[in-house]
This record gives sequence, C-alpha cells and structure tokens, in this order.
Amino acid sequence: MNLVDRAKNIITTPKAEWQAVAAEEPNTQQIFVGYVLPLALIPTVANIIGWGLIGMGFMTSFEWGIAMGLVQFVSAFVAVYVTAFVADALAPNFGSQKNLGRAVQLVAYSATPAWVAGILNIVPPLGWLASLVGLYSLYLLYLGLPHTMRTPQDKVVVYLIVTIAVLILVYIILGAILSAIFFAIFGLGAMTMMGTGM
Repeated sequence: MNLVDRAKNIITTPKAEWQAVAAEEPNTQQIFVGYVLPLALIPTVANIIGWGLIGMGFMTSFEWGIAMGLVQFVSAFVAVYVTAFVADALAPNFGSQKNLGRAVQLVAYSATPAWVAGILNIVPPLGWLASLVGLYSLYLLYLGLPHTMRTPQDKVVVYLIVTIAVLILVYIILGAILSAIFFAIFGLGAMTMMGTGM
C-alpha cells in the first residue's frame, strides 16, 4: 500500500485499515524502509529545525537541534523493533498468534499519529501537543491487536496494557541512553540535557 494512503487510512478509518493490514503478508524490511523511515523523518526534521533554529530560551543551537533529531530518529527504529519483539514474545500468554512480522505491523502502523504530529516540534513550545496526539496511537494499538496478533477480544485490554508499559519503558531507556551519547558527541553538557527533561 502507498505510504500516504496507509498513514491517512490508519488515522481516519482505522477499523477498516486494520482489516486491510491483516490481509497483507507482513514484510518487515519494507515496513521499516518504506514506512517507519519516512514517517520518523517528520519529527526528526521538525526537532532539528525547532530546536536548532527556533528553540526555547537558552536551549537553541544547531548542535542541540541535531542531537534532539538524532535521538528522535534512532528511538523510532529501535522502539518499533524492541516493542514488536516483546509483543511477539508475549503473544502466547494472551492467546495470540506469535508472528514478528505482524507485531512490527502493529507497532509501526500504530505509531503513525505520533510521527505525523511530530511536525509540531518545529515550534518547541507546541511539542507537548505532539505527545497528546500520540495518545491516539494507543487506541490504534487496541484496534490492531485482534487483526495483527489474532488476540481474543477478552484479552486485548491486558495485552494492550503490557505492550504500552513496554513501549514507555523502551522510550525512557532509549531516550536516556541516546541523549547521553548524542549530546556528548555534540559537546552539550549534562545541565543542558536536564533542561529538556530527559
């Protein structure tokens, strides 16, 4: 499916789109290269422009923007893979089918609203709105579990909660590690990092 159509449909008509996803043979490489990569570039570029050129108070520099963008970009890929891997490993505990390709579909397509809303990071004070819109991704996870992982309806909520907990943990750990690495590479100190809340 076309990237734009998939992104638009998963956001606007998710129930029908998850049925379309379920009818497709998952191709993990294609999902990462053809879907995750271009969509993850939206918040990445927005962060580079927003923090590098516009900024907030003392936190404005091109190095700061690049570091923030790189953290965002690498986190997107690693978080999708790790969360999908864990969701796949947990599948039998929730009466679901174990299939890593399907788990990648679930996590990658569910993240669409968060990535698209990442454009708001171009104005850093509005960045929190991107996180708010990203909550819609949780609803998409809920709708997608029965179609991708074949989760019985009575186990969807518990499976969803566990998957969300893993996703949050992955993002917190990744954010801390990647921020330390990229901020060190660009010579940005620990005090500067603490200003971001990371």
